[in-house]
Amino acid sequence: MSRAIQHPFSDRSLLARALTHRSYGADNNERLEFLGDSVLNCVVAQALLDRFPRAAEGELSRLRANLVNQQALFEVALELDLGTSLRLGEGEARTGGHRRPSILADAFEAVVGAVFLDAGYDAASAFVVANFDSRLGAIDIHAPAKDPKTRLQEWLQARRHPLPRYAVVEISGEAHAQRFEVECTIEAPALRSRGSGTSRRTAEQSAAEAAWRQLAERP
Repeated sequence: MSRAIQHPFSDRSLLARALTHRSYGADNNERLEFLGDSVLNCVVAQALLDRFPRAAEGELSRLRANLVNQQALFEVALELDLGTSLRLGEGEARTGGHRRPSILADAFEAVVGAVFLDAGYDAASAFVVANFDSRLGAIDIHAPAKDPKTRLQEWLQARRHPLPRYAVVEISGEAHAQRFEVECTIEAPALRSRGSGTSRRTAEQSAAEAAWRQLAERP
């Protein structure tokens, strides 16, 4: 089991189940994932309330959505090296399921659920906060609420400029762990930018953010 999980389980079978994908057998992590999802959202909501006592409900919901999503949970799971401890069916193991973002994100939620059942809410809360501390600390509540693509598009529309064009210029990696590189082209003002991500959507957002930074640097 992953040594990076800093929780001394009294019932080690809970951790084993949390790291068992449904492809492995009937005693899998789906129920723990369901529980962990609720606990995770509650803990993050409480942490945001404590950190931003004056934030409105809409702002808090946006911040939580940015923290608790598949990509963020996938990254946390990678940091905990959960993939090396996952129990997968033969087909999933053969096709690289231990590196698949959806499987790893679900596994992290299941581990949260396992900690909750093993030691209660306070232990689960401490586990979540410990793994999200840097992300919580990096939050800029004054950052624009709109995603980079929307922000860039609206800026161009307000100036009656043509909308940006996005094109995939490279796809690397195996089928289960692909990485996309996307180019964003803007006609006026003329510029090009690139971004990458684990999906075309995230790569486009990254390219739009890079374009926005270029615009901000211009007079």
